[in-house]
Parts: sequence; C-alpha cells; structure tokens
Amino acid sequence: MEDLNSIKNKNNHSRILVLLSLITFCVIIGGLFFCSHSDEVKDHIVAAPAETPKVFFTTVPLPDKLEFANEPVPLENFDVRESLDREMLSVANFHSQALLYIKKTNRYFATIEPILKKNHIPEDFKFLALAESGFFDKVVSPAGAVGIWQFMKGAAIENGLEVNEEVDERCHIEKATEAACRFLKNSYNKYGNWTMVAASYNAGVAGVSRQATMQNSNSYYDLQLNDETARYLYRILALKLVIGDPLKYGFKVSEEEKYPIIPVNELKVEGSIKNFTDFARSNNINYKLFKQFNPWLKQSYLKNPRKKTYTFKIPDVGKYRSFVFADQPVSH
Repeated sequence: MEDLNSIKNKNNHSRILVLLSLITFCVIIGGLFFCSHSDEVKDHIVAAPAETPKVFFTTVPLPDKLEFANEPVPLENFDVRESLDREMLSVANFHSQALLYIKKTNRYFATIEPILKKNHIPEDFKFLALAESGFFDKVVSPAGAVGIWQFMKGAAIENGLEVNEEVDERCHIEKATEAACRFLKNSYNKYGNWTMVAASYNAGVAGVSRQATMQNSNSYYDLQLNDETARYLYRILALKLVIGDPLKYGFKVSEEEKYPIIPVNELKVEGSIKNFTDFARSNNINYKLFKQFNPWLKQSYLKNPRKKTYTFKIPDVGKYRSFVFADQPVSH
C-alpha cells in the first residue's frame, strides 16, 4: 500500500497537468481569435489619427517692402531677401537680448533722435547706434572702439571728441552722437546714398571706397564685402523691424515695463574736483549714479589742468531712487 506522501505527490502532479492543459487551451483559443480578427485590428490601427506634432519654432515674416533712410531695399533680389532673413532669424530669436533692447530704446532714442534731426541725418541711424553698442554706454570692442557709437580713438579725436586720461567723450552720448553726425555727413558727401554711408561706418571710408572702385559699383547691395560689413546693414534693418513693431514678432512689452527716462539737472563746473564721492553726495546722489549718468569721466576725481568748463548730469531721481549713506566713513 502506498504511503500518504506518495498519494499527495501524485495528486499534486495531476493538478499541475490539468493546469498546464488549461493554459495551453487558452493560448490556442486566443491565437485563433487574434488570427480571425487580425484584419479588423489592422484597420483599427491604420484608422487611428496621428498625433499632431508640437510647434516650437517658426520662421520670421519678412515685409514686402522696406526702406533704409528713405532708400528702398531691393527685397525682390533673392540674395538681399536671404541676407535680411538671416539677420531677422538672429535678432527675433535672441529673445532676452531683443526684450532688453525694446526696454532700453525708449530712454536712448529720446536723446539720439533730436540730435540726428538737428543735423539732417535720417532717423534710421539710431538703429545703427543700437547695432554698434546695444546701448551700453562704456562698451569696448576687441579692436578698442568705445561707447554708444563705437569710435576708435583716432576717429573720435578727428571728429571733435576729447579723449585723455581723465575724460573719454566717446562715452558722452550727446557729444558722441554729434561726432557721429559729422562722420555720417562727410561720408554722404562722398557716396550720395545712405546705405553706403552705413557700410562705411562699419568698414571705414577707405575700405568701402576701395571695394567700390575695384567692383565698379556704388551700391551696397551689389558689393562683395567682408562678412561683418556684408551683414551690417541687414542687422540694422532687422533691429528696425523688430523694435519698430515688437508685437508682430512675438514681443509683448508694455509702456510701463520700458525703462523710464530719468530727468536730470545740468551742473557746470570749472576747475578741479578732488573727490567725486563727496561731490555726488553734496548733490544728493551717490557716487555710483553720478558715474552712471556721466560715464565719460574715467577717474574718481577731475584735475582739469586747462580749467575747462564741463557740464555734469545730476539725475533728479525723485520717486525712482532712495539712498542709504553711512554717517561715518567705512573702516578698512
């Protein structure tokens, strides 16, 4: 007679065989069902709508007509249109920079526009200044050009600006704009069109004239120029389009968000100033803002050995700024 364990083992074995048989049966039935409905499944898969891809980037619209300084831009020429497209894609998609420019231009254009108008220079040249410096007052290029209009030292002095160890009027927005107007007018007298004037501001009169003579053309749009100058006017045009109509290119900036025009008082000084920190505080501002509004002053003092009369801007900060002055000098 079999013992109890043998009987249990046989029963367990029987149960396992039954379970395996049921699983096999289910698999066979399932396979037959799938095969009989495979066409319906395929039809269902094909009929399923494809997911619409998300759009993150788009092209930038170009205008049908465009002018620079009242001179038509020949956008009907494929090379001109593609050159503008390149700069538009760059300017309109550099979002943080474009937003900063839109905020800053309100302040700087208010100073530049009247000077251009007084000197009979087309208003579009305010965008040339923006292209040159981004409206950073003391920006210095790798070549050594300085200020809003990016004058080299020799060109600055030649156009009436003072540049020495104490003063650099390339950083004086009004005087530098006047100097730029002198350059632009002289260049226009030579070329007779403003696009060539803009090119000469970038590459120099001698450089542009050499290419114009060699290539027998007085049109910027027809000249083969170095890459920087070849792109230069198109960058100015791209800035003109984006700054001129920000919302069209996806930039929403309210008037309240633009940097305000801070009113200033002018203070004429003859002679030397020992310490601009004390001078600033005596005029109810701090050293930081005094230098910010007078970036053409290079030192923390002014010796002024020739006793020239200089005009300082003293910002009337009013509601825009408060100050905390130490009662005692900071110890070192």
